[in-house]
Amino acid sequence: MGSGCLKVTKYFLFLFNLLFLILGAVILGFGIWILADKTSFISVLQTSSPSVRTGAYILVGVGSLTMLMGFLGCLGAVNEIRCLLGLYFTCLMLILITQVAAGLVIYFQQEELKGELSRIVEKLIEDYDPVNGEDKNLQDAWDYVQKQLTCCGWNGAEEWEKNNILINRSLTAYPCSCSNSSKDAEENTGFCSLDVGVNGTATYADWPVHKQGCVDGVQDWLKDNLGIILGVCTGVAVVELLGMILSISLCKNIHSEDYTKVPKS
Repeated sequence: MGSGCLKVTKYFLFLFNLLFLILGAVILGFGIWILADKTSFISVLQTSSPSVRTGAYILVGVGSLTMLMGFLGCLGAVNEIRCLLGLYFTCLMLILITQVAAGLVIYFQQEELKGELSRIVEKLIEDYDPVNGEDKNLQDAWDYVQKQLTCCGWNGAEEWEKNNILINRSLTAYPCSCSNSSKDAEENTGFCSLDVGVNGTATYADWPVHKQGCVDGVQDWLKDNLGIILGVCTGVAVVELLGMILSISLCKNIHSEDYTKVPKS
């Protein structure tokens, strides 16, 4: 390879790694967002499901490692250090294999994830208690979901009939976040009382609430957000593959290493 081609390869690799560094920061940001979010449905998942929280930590780890690899790739390309380029190639290959394996696991466990979501929400609804301070963040997150998606329960409003507090009140109250009445517009959490009881008892059919469940809305929300995450991960994988090709090409054509090019601290 001529010196001109070597320089072009070197600077292309530098640019790819700069993009790689940015994409790694985006993955890191997604992981931090999942861990820090306390207002959307992701809060319900990461509080109730250890696998979601573990996945968030994995995203943080992969994002951090990706940024580190981007930095090493930039350093190795600019200074033409073969050992750094070789280490960079090996790490990229391992990251790419890990990403593909993780993607396959997620794809083949979609039905299990749906079942887990259903169990989490059903348990949350059954134990919902506005005065329970321990689960307040989790309950507020589910209230937020019902309010924003104009839905009630996971499969339907009838699931709230299993709530222990509502059973004790003969179902003469209903979740305010499910309400479709204008008088409850300012009430986002807790329970609202029926104006008139039906012989002292009621059913969900008597509640002024949205009858459709949140399952479709939540699944659409997850698809939209997972689509963004998968899109970013796909972009990272393409950059990784190109980086591997350029790094091995550059590494093969560096005949001697000049360590004097490395800036001294």
